[in-house]
Amino acid sequence: MSHVFVGDESFSKAASFPTSGIQAIGKGLSEGSFRNSHLSMASIPQISTAARRLQGKVALITGGASGIGESTARLFSRHGAKVVIADIQDNLGQSVCKELSSPTSASFVHCDVTSEKDVENAINVAVAKYGKLDIMFNNAGIVGESKPNILDNDKTEFEKILNVNVVGAFLGTKHAARVMIPAGNGSIITTASVCSTVGGVASHAYTSSKHAVVGLARNAAVELGKYGIRVNCVSPYLVVTPLAKDFFKLDDDGASGVYSNLKGKVLNPEDVAEAALYLASEESKYVSGHNLLIDGGFTIVNPAFGIF
Repeated sequence: MSHVFVGDESFSKAASFPTSGIQAIGKGLSEGSFRNSHLSMASIPQISTAARRLQGKVALITGGASGIGESTARLFSRHGAKVVIADIQDNLGQSVCKELSSPTSASFVHCDVTSEKDVENAINVAVAKYGKLDIMFNNAGIVGESKPNILDNDKTEFEKILNVNVVGAFLGTKHAARVMIPAGNGSIITTASVCSTVGGVASHAYTSSKHAVVGLARNAAVELGKYGIRVNCVSPYLVVTPLAKDFFKLDDDGASGVYSNLKGKVLNPEDVAEAALYLASEESKYVSGHNLLIDGGFTIVNPAFGIF
């Protein structure tokens, strides 16, 4: 099983949607190596109750069994949230839940985000078990094959990307709103990508899907604000892992040069999780309709203008 982190979710060849042909870092990432980079909850320094930014909150994370979703589940749990992981990777999701704090603070539910019944059920499970839903993180998604020539793009493949990335986010937003509106509060977050702001980084389908989810978030933010519900996106660039560096034969400096405008810095899944934590917490209580770029300045750099 192999995973790739391309500016957003984790993608698995073992899942329903294969990721052959990804142009960036797709070939070299294994689930085992990524998961082995995590320490057990017992070995991680615990956060005091006063410092926990999500104490008493309930969060549902789609695509939470691996990659950015897994890192976010772990971070949210450390900050006091009860976490529901919704994913098609049943074994991975259940394994992550077992590692998170106590059995009563994390749950797994099988969820294909293209199925409205699955998404509705996942949210119902969260509410039934924990009494409410405070945070919805629409993180599940796929990249699909890289076909730079639009003439080579297939309608079926294009629709599949949009069905997972856009319809999945729509269903998550819709059913989260269903339970958040009566509560008069909530935070809905969707993983977008730098591809939501610039062109030429990924395929036509993937880029279209990420522009679409930002539009959805902004529209939903306008509608749901009157209920006290905030809606935002996180848009990361390429997420570097040890195997990605090995695949490209890059050291840390080399990876920084390829992936970032910030010397000596590379983007990790935990960095994206921290951004999601901010948008989920009360620290962002007046932030809504925002697309938070986590790109090291990538989207403001035009290498054709070399005055710097």
